[in-house]
Formats: sequence, C-alpha cells, structure tokens
Amino acid sequence: MAAKETDHTFTTRFRIPRRMWDAYGTAAERQGTDRSTDLVDHVRAYVAEHGNEEELSELAAAEEELAARRARKGGRPRKENAK
Repeated sequence: MAAKETDHTFTTRFRIPRRMWDAYGTAAERQGTDRSTDLVDHVRAYVAEHGNEEELSELAAAEEELAARRARKGGRPRKENAK
C-alpha cells in the first residue's frame, strides 16, 4: 500500500536478517531505548550531518510535526460515541 501525502509517520519495510534484528532489539533495550527510537535518532543525525539545504528544511519540518504530535499524545478527548 502506497503512503499518502497526509501520512506524517508511516511504516516502512526493509530487509534485514531476523537474527540481526533480534540482536539489535536486545542491545538497544539494554541501553534503555528501543529500535524505533534508535533508528529515528540515527536518521536525524545522518540528515543533520549530510543533508543539503532542502533536506535540512525537511528535517526541521519533521521535527515540528513530531513535537506537535507528542504534545497531543494522550491529550485528545475520546469521542462520545466511541466504544
């Protein structure tokens, strides 16, 4: 399924040996983080170091989206008709 332009975060797929992925998960957990957090931090640092002006601008916009989403997290009221 293709990502929509309105999807600010999305699930992406990549191939990695299961044993490597599992080892990465346990190593990250031992360091007090998880794979998702570590991967986002890696991407952030990589773009900050190697990105051009446009990519740095996109990174800044993505950081704003993350900050806004985290500010809302858990703060949205439940819909009255939600079960």
